[in-house]
Amino acid sequence: MRRAFQALACAALFGLPLTAALAPQPAQAKPAAPAHHYENFRVAIYIAVNSTRQLADKATFDREFERAMRQTHFNKVYLEVYRNHVFATDEEITRIKAWFEEKGVQVSGGITLAAGGEGGQFGTFDYEKPADREECAKAARLAGKHFDEVILDDFFFYASKSDADIAAKGGRSWTQYRLETMRGVARDLVLKPAKEANPKVRMVIKYPNWYEHFQGAGYDLEQESQDFDAIYTGTETRDPVVTDQLLQQYESYEIYRYYSNIRPKDAKGGIGNGGGWVDDNSTLYADRYAEQLWDTLFAKAPEITLFNWRPMSEAKAVQPGNRQAWADLPTTFRWQDMVAGYKAGAPRDGQDPRPGWGRLAGYALETVDKDLGKLGQPIGIASYKPYQSSGEDFLHNYLGTIGIPIELSPKFPVNADVALLTQAAAHDPRIVEEIKGNLVAGKTVFITSGLLSALQGKGIEDILEVRDTGHKVAIHDFLNGYGAGNGESLNDPAHDNPAVLFPEIHFYTNDSWPILRGVANAKGFPILLMNRYSKGILYVLTMPENPGDLYNLPQGLVTEVKKYLQRDFPVRLDSPDHVSLFAYDNGTFVVESFRDQPVTVTLSLLGQGVHLRNLSTDQAVASAAVDAKAADRWKRDGVPARTDFAATVQPHSYQVFKIEK
Repeated sequence: MRRAFQALACAALFGLPLTAALAPQPAQAKPAAPAHHYENFRVAIYIAVNSTRQLADKATFDREFERAMRQTHFNKVYLEVYRNHVFATDEEITRIKAWFEEKGVQVSGGITLAAGGEGGQFGTFDYEKPADREECAKAARLAGKHFDEVILDDFFFYASKSDADIAAKGGRSWTQYRLETMRGVARDLVLKPAKEANPKVRMVIKYPNWYEHFQGAGYDLEQESQDFDAIYTGTETRDPVVTDQLLQQYESYEIYRYYSNIRPKDAKGGIGNGGGWVDDNSTLYADRYAEQLWDTLFAKAPEITLFNWRPMSEAKAVQPGNRQAWADLPTTFRWQDMVAGYKAGAPRDGQDPRPGWGRLAGYALETVDKDLGKLGQPIGIASYKPYQSSGEDFLHNYLGTIGIPIELSPKFPVNADVALLTQAAAHDPRIVEEIKGNLVAGKTVFITSGLLSALQGKGIEDILEVRDTGHKVAIHDFLNGYGAGNGESLNDPAHDNPAVLFPEIHFYTNDSWPILRGVANAKGFPILLMNRYSKGILYVLTMPENPGDLYNLPQGLVTEVKKYLQRDFPVRLDSPDHVSLFAYDNGTFVVESFRDQPVTVTLSLLGQGVHLRNLSTDQAVASAAVDAKAADRWKRDGVPARTDFAATVQPHSYQVFKIEK
């Protein structure tokens, strides 16, 4: 009985199936446990098949394991058995798996269903070709044979347009053809052969970071995510300026939250969304790699996977990169401390190569592990992205990078006090009726100008007669205030922001009210438009034509938008762009700066008489003096009172706070 209890506890710790934990085990020597486990998450390293084959040499295994474990204390590896037409052998897999288990490391399998590529483009299988279908099934069968858990790396999409594909597609769109084809491939060529080889195997599909475009390549977040036993999240955002995807830093957090709402833990204890996955590609400075790890874990991922074994174990020193601007500041990631704390191994070829990518990861993870236990469950502004939808690409991540916390879901936020709907919501044929439902219930709904445009002629006129004219206007000046009074400039007198291109939104005066507006050559244009419907309020938020221009808007304008969008939110952030807010249901929150210089921000907390503690320094934060004019406005407009605090955040750093009553 005691042994069964211990087995269950071990299963819970490492995410093992309970059936595997309770199965009779042969007598064997007790494996040596890794030297250290992180308290709030597990760490895994993915081993690509070429490294798998090299590790079959015992001397190579011992040398690389020692360096990898000395730098990052990992609990688990994913041992890949197939990629790009390369298979590991049964003997190699068995041997390496045993060696890791002797070290106390859990071993799961991995497969990458990719077929090479050319000219920098990724190659996928052609699933109309019998040979490719058989190779796919063979890879799944091999992995299932050796492991009780197998993860698919993120190449399980379909980009081929061969003559066979063209003929099979027929009159369907490429999106429909690929979605339907890949659903069948998942069931028949991956899940079926793997489970025939091992009925206990748990198959996990890792979804990558380009979720706005999935459906066009056959990635299905709706059905396929439920067919597999669990999902996993690619949280790598890399550099947001020079990489071709231009993914914003906030996505490392937001995408894990979105996928967790697609596949939450089930009532039977299923893992749902198993973790986040980060690589070292396109990392221009050390802190950017650490930020991706931190933001994945701020989203409450239970496991982080480091891709891949080679940089984590190779005898090569990592470089700090282009971080001279903040090298001497007290940042959260301290390069000098990481180097000074590095424990050298036995010299090889005359000298130790100094800290590698593994130590960079280990230092970043040890840093954030001290803070994660203080945080509750993430909260944010309810937003909606239906399955197979796209529009205003990755806008939620731009909003998160200007300090608006987002909780993205594939389900419409029925009766959410505040809902934010972007153009992607137009994919839902019932969206207008759902908006009405929230408004009739007395709730607040924000829609972007992109969604307004997409819904023209589709019933939105029954709520408000506002339309996108199709004209564009460059706006430099922004004002607050509406009605018969004067406006207050929202421009920053110390910083001349560039003109930003907006769509022109037409409305009827006194039917709708431009709460915030732009002015260009003596003509006004609504930036935030208010319209009352039934017992609720509908706002139209006019977005720049280029979402990246959110970073060029005056801070005063962005802060005013937040005041309406986060009217009753526990904490609100008044800051420049590239400062993010992560909020939690236990009164804690994290402020993280992706900027290259220190920044002072204002933290606006809901209520009067509240107190704030900086958990990163364990110091109480002094509140600002109450603005009498603002207090009068609270009473007049029925706006909840708030208390403001100031804080300074170092470059590429975060601080943790707690609201105290």
